[in-house]
Amino acid sequence: MLSEERRQIIAQLIRQQGVVQVAALSTRFGVSASTIRRDLETLELEGLARRTYGGAVEDRDDGPLPQADDEKDRIGQAAAALVNAGETVFLGPGTITMSVAHHLAGRSNLTVITNALDISGFLTRHSTVAVIVTGGQVQRPESALIGHLSEQTLRELRADKVIMGAGGVSIPDGLTGESLPAVTTMRAALEIAPQAIIVADHGKLGRVAAALLAPIDRADVIITGRDADPSVVWDLTELGIKVIQV
Repeated sequence: MLSEERRQIIAQLIRQQGVVQVAALSTRFGVSASTIRRDLETLELEGLARRTYGGAVEDRDDGPLPQADDEKDRIGQAAAALVNAGETVFLGPGTITMSVAHHLAGRSNLTVITNALDISGFLTRHSTVAVIVTGGQVQRPESALIGHLSEQTLRELRADKVIMGAGGVSIPDGLTGESLPAVTTMRAALEIAPQAIIVADHGKLGRVAAALLAPIDRADVIITGRDADPSVVWDLTELGIKVIQV
């Protein structure tokens, strides 16, 4: 089969399925994984696909993707790297957690629980991971599902990791958020997993938002940018919290 013919078939599969995996395509066409990766690179240059870890997804307009050198994208990539095959992970709403979802899109054998409509929609269209949506009342503009129904659903679920953002990360004041109703739902999410990973850009460290989410020691890992205040990072690590700067 000619390369052009193979790429046409791959492009058709992407349109039909929304997502393809390098390993599966390699087996289907009887060519090496590196050959498939070159095919996907060509399709990306032609605007027919967008490469992800282990595969590609349809290049649809789901809002602007973070740029490769963007702090939020680096944080999202680092958080996704902490998710292991076979795990169940909760993703809270927010731009950084959406970046985590983008970096999980090419993975398989995962279950994602979320109360974010944009994240659930993206993963449903562009990945093969199992997606569980909490339900609840929509909070705009975040498209977050909050309230009694969302919290009741979370009480029925269990996860290996919770990944969520925070409006503020402060040692004396803990993890804080901007909205009390949203924070109440996020507290319920923190109860479903033994490990909490907080993703926050460098400006959130040392900041205090209006509503208390949890004491600072509820965070097991905090992933932030390289420009975070060194004194805050030092104090967090002294408390035994793992801080990853990217």
